[in-house]
Amino acid sequence: MGQNIILLADDDRDDREMFQEALEIINDDLLCYSAVNGDELLKQLQGLEELPDLIFLDMNMPVMSGLECLKVLKDDPRYSTIPVIMISTSSHRKEMDDSLILGAQCYFVKPNDFRDLVEILKVITANLGSGLQDALTVLNSKGCKHIHIS
Repeated sequence: MGQNIILLADDDRDDREMFQEALEIINDDLLCYSAVNGDELLKQLQGLEELPDLIFLDMNMPVMSGLECLKVLKDDPRYSTIPVIMISTSSHRKEMDDSLILGAQCYFVKPNDFRDLVEILKVITANLGSGLQDALTVLNSKGCKHIHIS
């Protein structure tokens, strides 16, 4: 098995860099492509030879928001099975519910602490594939304040 591929769309450069740095610490077999909005992510996705194992979408981005991108992904049979995790600094219940209704695996509130980000991403990336939803459920049931699932 080759490298796991992750796509990340976030308009905040500092957040993208922190996210990628955390992934590099976790596993150097992870390949992470980043985009500044949903539209750019969709263009990158079309250019990939292999589908990514996971997509992280920031909720609030210019040009195309995370929710708009999520809807496009889930409506397209080529991409509908790719797991998507919505990320945001907001913990508004409506955003969480909207994300889950549209088909996101979970809603991830960005932690302020880098170590928290590394620990959560470690669990997520160690369970890519069929174990992802169970891992997210375990994180949520253990009281992880950053992970919200239905």
